[in-house]
Amino acid sequence: MVENNNILEKLDGLESRYEEVSTLITDPDVIADQRRYVKLTKEYKDLGDLMDLRKQYIDCLNAIMEAKDVLTNENDADMKEMAREELAENEAMQPKLEEDIKMALVPKDPEDAKNVQMEIRAGTGGDEAALFAGDLFKMYKNYCESKGWTVSVTNASEGAVGGFKEIDLAVNGDNVYGTLKYESGVHRVQRVPATETQGRMHTSAATVAVLPEADKFEVNINEGDIKWDTFRSSGAGGQNVNKVESGVRLRYPWKNPSTNEVEEILIECTETRDQPKNKERALARLYTYIYDHEHSKYLNDISSRRKSLVSTGDRSAKIRTYNYPQGRITDHRIGYTIHDLQGFLGGDIQDMIDHLSIAENAEKLKETEL
Repeated sequence: MVENNNILEKLDGLESRYEEVSTLITDPDVIADQRRYVKLTKEYKDLGDLMDLRKQYIDCLNAIMEAKDVLTNENDADMKEMAREELAENEAMQPKLEEDIKMALVPKDPEDAKNVQMEIRAGTGGDEAALFAGDLFKMYKNYCESKGWTVSVTNASEGAVGGFKEIDLAVNGDNVYGTLKYESGVHRVQRVPATETQGRMHTSAATVAVLPEADKFEVNINEGDIKWDTFRSSGAGGQNVNKVESGVRLRYPWKNPSTNEVEEILIECTETRDQPKNKERALARLYTYIYDHEHSKYLNDISSRRKSLVSTGDRSAKIRTYNYPQGRITDHRIGYTIHDLQGFLGGDIQDMIDHLSIAENAEKLKETEL
């Protein structure tokens, strides 16, 4: 058996927790507590992945020791040749396994696996800002669809010459928040607007907010306090939209934990022609809105411990510039530039997200002792 090293000590310390969690998730009392059960099953999966890596790592270290032993003590030439091949193979594998383990040991954001509510708002720049908000919406829609995620527009207010003054969407899929969370902040565009007759370049902006969708058991809402109204929708969709009261509006009295004052939350949803579906989606947005505000302290605590690339509620932070004359996109948080503006706006944003994720994980690794 190999001698313990720093990585193995950490993994060995987690083995007993893995056994404990595997027992807990079969306990009827735990299963009855939905919030705790979901949290523990996620922990069980993450620990299971670490235990698999632990076994691979131990096997690799043992193979290196055995190969070295053969080379030292064996006289048979064929055995020595096999040992040399085994040694080279496992010595090449060891640093890769160590890197995989280090990344797996980085504390995961418990929100990462969640679906999201996205909000895109036109900022400074008038009609041009609304057009840019529309460009961002198309960019994210194309990207999400390329990932196989489902995108649903929950609310939209169109700009006077196109684009959107604001647009809200729900994105459902695998690890959506963990992927899109880096997009929160102010996106700035530098270009000659279609509305500009003199050919002068303008700078406009749009804000993007990415909120993890709340599970019902994470937020306490008295649904009996919700006041519902229905109204006739307007916009595309034919005559049916104007004749049927499919649009829904909810009002909910909520005590803001920051101010300790009761506010009325107002949410409208006109996404479908089906009133019950609109009610369901408006309710999901209410849960997410309250969840986002009540968990802002959690985000602020993270950012106070380390420099985070994820916006912590300050939506005035300029994170990225889209420069049309130079055909480039620059992310100011990591100083990374991509020279394919049209491809990027077409939804090819994975390279940028990968660089942001690597930079974020590097910050997290600094906090560990590995």
